[in-house]
Amino acid sequence: MLQSSLPQLLQSLGTSIAEAQYAMDRTSVDIASRMGETMIIVGDGGERSLLELGFVPSFYHLSTATIEARVAFSTTETTEIGVSASIGGSFKLFSASVNASYSNKYSFSSEGASTLVANFVSVPAPDGLRDLMAAQTL
Repeated sequence: MLQSSLPQLLQSLGTSIAEAQYAMDRTSVDIASRMGETMIIVGDGGERSLLELGFVPSFYHLSTATIEARVAFSTTETTEIGVSASIGGSFKLFSASVNASYSNKYSFSSEGASTLVANFVSVPAPDGLRDLMAAQTL
């Protein structure tokens, strides 16, 4: 996630949420269909589906999703200064040499961490499904 731009992250998160929500809804509908087909013999010898007996599939909603990114940057600078000298001499002749050196060094480091948190919450079955289940039990 650290190598993606913020718009890419948000687009990916939004698309992923929509796809995850659709998959969860599709699964709940499939389970409701199987519950409607699964028959149980009741006390009077009749058969009733799990839906008729009041069983309801669980529905889930992705309530929140959070992207958290932490980035730390640091730079260091070192400076080195050195001086060296030499002196030479002879009769009535004098020489001196001075060498000064200067260097500047920079180092840069970065660290990063990212997390993605999603919360799923159980929600009631949609009104339409509840209405159909209520009509079947009448």
